[in-house]
Amino acid sequence: MNKTGATLVKNENQDLYCTDLSSSPRPELGKILVTGATGYIGGRLVPELLARGYTVRIMVRVPSQELKTQWPNTEVLVADAGKPDELLSALEGIHTAFYLIHSLLLGPRQFEAADLQAAINFRTAAKEMNVKRIIYLGGLGDIQTSLSPHLRSRIRIAEELQRGIVPVTILRAAIIIGSGSASYEIIEHLIRNAPVLLIPPWARTHCQPISVRDVIKYLVGALEVAETEGKSFDIGGNEILTYETMLRTLTEILGKKRLFIPIPFSNIKTLAYFASLVTPVPQQITRSLMESSSNEVVCSHNEIKKFLPFEPIPFREALVRALSREEQDRVSTRWSDAYPPAHELAIKLHEVDPAPNFSASYSLLSDKNAADLFQSICMIGGKEGWFNSNWMWKLRGMVDRMLLGVGSSRGRRSRSSLRINDVIDFWRVEDMIKDTMLLLRAEMKLPGKAWLQFTIDTQKERTILSVKAFYQTSTIVGKLYWYAFLPFHHFIFRDLIHQIEKRS
Repeated sequence: MNKTGATLVKNENQDLYCTDLSSSPRPELGKILVTGATGYIGGRLVPELLARGYTVRIMVRVPSQELKTQWPNTEVLVADAGKPDELLSALEGIHTAFYLIHSLLLGPRQFEAADLQAAINFRTAAKEMNVKRIIYLGGLGDIQTSLSPHLRSRIRIAEELQRGIVPVTILRAAIIIGSGSASYEIIEHLIRNAPVLLIPPWARTHCQPISVRDVIKYLVGALEVAETEGKSFDIGGNEILTYETMLRTLTEILGKKRLFIPIPFSNIKTLAYFASLVTPVPQQITRSLMESSSNEVVCSHNEIKKFLPFEPIPFREALVRALSREEQDRVSTRWSDAYPPAHELAIKLHEVDPAPNFSASYSLLSDKNAADLFQSICMIGGKEGWFNSNWMWKLRGMVDRMLLGVGSSRGRRSRSSLRINDVIDFWRVEDMIKDTMLLLRAEMKLPGKAWLQFTIDTQKERTILSVKAFYQTSTIVGKLYWYAFLPFHHFIFRDLIHQIEKRS
C-alpha cells in the first residue's frame, strides 16, 4: 500500500517555543539524535532543532516514511533501545543524543526493568560510538523518600546513564502541562465530566508543574549552553501548587461548578480506574501518574536559571494556552501517539498471510467528488462521533475501557486532519492515500485482529464510496464474536457511508 499518507496533514504552523531563548544555536556541534521522536516531547523538540539549523537524526523502531514527509530535513534511522547492536548504528556520528525513551505505557509490572535495560544499552553504545553528550529528561523526586515506581524508575535511569563516561545532562521535571499531555487531559476531563470530585490526602501534596513549551526551551538551551554538560538540574514553573489547587484553577477557567469532597482514604488503583472511565487517558497511565502524586515534586536545585534565565509560564497561562490550542485544532503531538505500547510493531493488513478470513463490505454511488468525500471520511470519530448509531460506538468503547482497553474516549489529536499513526477512538490510522483510501487498525480488546477500510473509486462521472471490515481470527471465540456482530455491521456501516456522503 502507498505509505505517503502523511502528505495529507495540513500545515499546522506549529508555534516555535525557542525564538526568545537567550542561548544561541550551535549547529557546528554536528549531528543530533532524538530518541522518542514520535512521542509527546520528542515530536515537539524535533521542529525546534530543525528551525535552529541543527542536523537531526530520528531514532524509531520501524521504518517511517510519514516522518520523512513531516520532517523532510531529518534522517530517520530504525533502532530499538532493547537491541544493543541496533543502537550502534543509531549513535554512529552523533555529537549529542536526547534520551527521551521510557516504557511507562507497559504498565507497573514491566516498565522498570525495560527502562533500566534500555538505559544500560544506550550508555554502552554511546561510549563505543564516541558520543560527546547525552541529555536526559527525567522526573522530580526526593531520593531520600519512598518514591513511586514511576519516579523511582526515572531516577534509576539517570543514575544508570551517569555510570558511563559520556557526560550526561539531566533535566528533572514534575507534571508537564500542555495541549495533548496526559496530565493536562486527565485534569481537563475530570473537570468537564465529573460533577463531584473526590479529594484524597495525596491531592494536597505539593507539586511544581511546568509548561511543555518551557520543557522544550530547557532541552534546547541545555544543548546550546556548554556549562550544563554533565550536570543535573530541576526544572519547573514559578508556582508550587497542590493537585487540588490545580483542579480548582481549571474549574474557574472553564466556569464550572464542581463539588470537591475530601476523603480520608486513597486507593489509587480504584481511583485511577474510575478516573479512566471519564478521561481519555487509560488506567495504566493514570495509575502511574497518581502513584507519583503521593510524592512531593518541588524543585530544589534551581541552578539552571543561571544559564537559561527566562521566565517560565504561570500554571494558569499554561492551561489557557492548552485550551486555546485545542479550540484552534492545533495540537501537534499527543500522549496517544505512543499508546498502546509498541503499536507501531503491530501486524499490518498487507502483512497478514493468508488474507483475513472474514470480511464485510458496503458501497454506494455518489455524485460528490472524491476530495469532498475523503475530507468527510477524515472527520469521523472524536467529538464529531461516527455520524450515526453513535450510542453503539460509545457502548463498545465503554465496554472496552471497563476491560482496561483503550476505549473510544481517546478521541483524536485533530478534529480536521489526519496523519498515519493518528488515533481515532479505538482505531489507529494504518495507511492513507489522499482522496482514495483510509485504513484503520483496531486497538480495542478483540479475540482477533480487525481493520476498517474506506475507499473512493472514481468511474467517469460517478464515484463509488465503500467501507470494508476485515477480521482475522483462528479461535472459536473469535469466530463467535464475528458472527454475533455481523448483523449490526449491516446497519452501522450502511448508515455510516450514507452519512459520510451526505456530509461531504
